[in-house]
Amino acid sequence: MRFPIVIHKDSDTDYGVTVPDLPGCFSAGATTDEALSNAIEAIECHIEGLMIDGEPVPSPRSVEYYRANKSFRGGVWALVDVDVSKLSGKAKRVNITLPERLLVQIDSFAARQGGSRSGLLAHAAMEYVASHGQQ
Repeated sequence: MRFPIVIHKDSDTDYGVTVPDLPGCFSAGATTDEALSNAIEAIECHIEGLMIDGEPVPSPRSVEYYRANKSFRGGVWALVDVDVSKLSGKAKRVNITLPERLLVQIDSFAARQGGSRSGLLAHAAMEYVASHGQQ
């Protein structure tokens, strides 16, 4: 999942990071590179906490969705990629049936993204559940 973050800095502080899609998820770093790296770790920890508590993981929204929000004025926007499939705990092998044509499309897309079939399916399922609410 690609999460938008906003990086802000005052003259006497480190770079601060806010993750608008995850209320209460903040991070910081002495440099922008460190702030980005720490933001990914903060997002992973936050999502893992949501999963442990049985809470839904919100789907990331676009930067444009948040850009007009006055709370983020003066910040620099970035997108960070977080592999949420590795956060769901121990992996378990399952047997599913898919049409061969769809499987070829999944494998091709995953390869272009530098990922795996399992990672793509886990990511897609998590996004679907998050966008449709847990019931």
